[in-house]
Amino acid sequence: MKTSKYLLALTTILGCLTSVQAQTVKSDSVIHTDGNPIIRHEFTADPAAMLYKGKVYLYTGHDEAPTNHNGYVMHNWTCFSSSDMVTWTEHPSPMNVKDFTWARDDAWASQVIERNGKFYWYVAVEHATIHGKAIGVGVSDSPTGPFKDARGTALVTNDMTKAVKHSWDDIDPSVIIGKNGQAYLFWGNGICYYAKLKPNMTELDGEIKTITLPHYTEAPWIHERNGWYYLSYAYEFPEKIAYAMSRNINGPWVYKGIINEIAGNSNTNHQAIINFKGKDYFIYHNGALVPDAGSFHRSVCIDYLYYNKDGTIKRVVMTSEGVSKVK
Repeated sequence: MKTSKYLLALTTILGCLTSVQAQTVKSDSVIHTDGNPIIRHEFTADPAAMLYKGKVYLYTGHDEAPTNHNGYVMHNWTCFSSSDMVTWTEHPSPMNVKDFTWARDDAWASQVIERNGKFYWYVAVEHATIHGKAIGVGVSDSPTGPFKDARGTALVTNDMTKAVKHSWDDIDPSVIIGKNGQAYLFWGNGICYYAKLKPNMTELDGEIKTITLPHYTEAPWIHERNGWYYLSYAYEFPEKIAYAMSRNINGPWVYKGIINEIAGNSNTNHQAIINFKGKDYFIYHNGALVPDAGSFHRSVCIDYLYYNKDGTIKRVVMTSEGVSKVK
């Protein structure tokens, strides 16, 4: 009897969560986090973070699969901002797959970067006419959008990349602007691709190159610290997060090991690494909010990240408590 009541209550909770998360946010709303996951009223996945004018802007995918559905259902992206890593403002969705007329669906992993007062959002979607996944670019004058298609066409399509044979290798874009002003785009499933971007941030500048990394699956994230470039990525499947280091963004890359274990009951693992107000953060997702189908109902979490004196990264400790408010 107690078990039946528990299952009934759990079913009701999951139904409410699925119903709430499918709604569209109409205006800014404040969220006070209480540990991990940081967002609990909707499912968020594939986090990317950007620092701008004293705030962290968090961009995520939006899992909308029905309860017990074993598959990704994702149509738009979400945006949150915070000045203390604990109190977050949720903004109306800044962009939808429908904003790309050439795309069919699948609002997969993405990243936003600012250049010269404009914000460029690199996203992975399913192309409507060219078989396979593709990368598009949105642009806005504000970090909270709205964003619009910056090109009218895809930046990268599956017929441009031949290193692996499957059709979903063009996903998970990550972007960086080096100290010399040169921008680079990294992406890929099954192999890590990278290429220079032109100053307009909407065109590739030269050939697409590949990087061979041990047990590379997907989800590259590129960042720089103290003269070192760090290329972290999803390792094997179910996914852990591993990383490599280099003094030059063009390599050679030296594999350094795993920094994050399998996250909860999620098969995928997707990270963003930032330094904000003197502290380093590891932002990722897990499947903690649901007992089943967590791989398709994911939730963003934040924990601290620490470096050793030689620049290598210590293993991330995933916690329920999360991070504390920073001033």
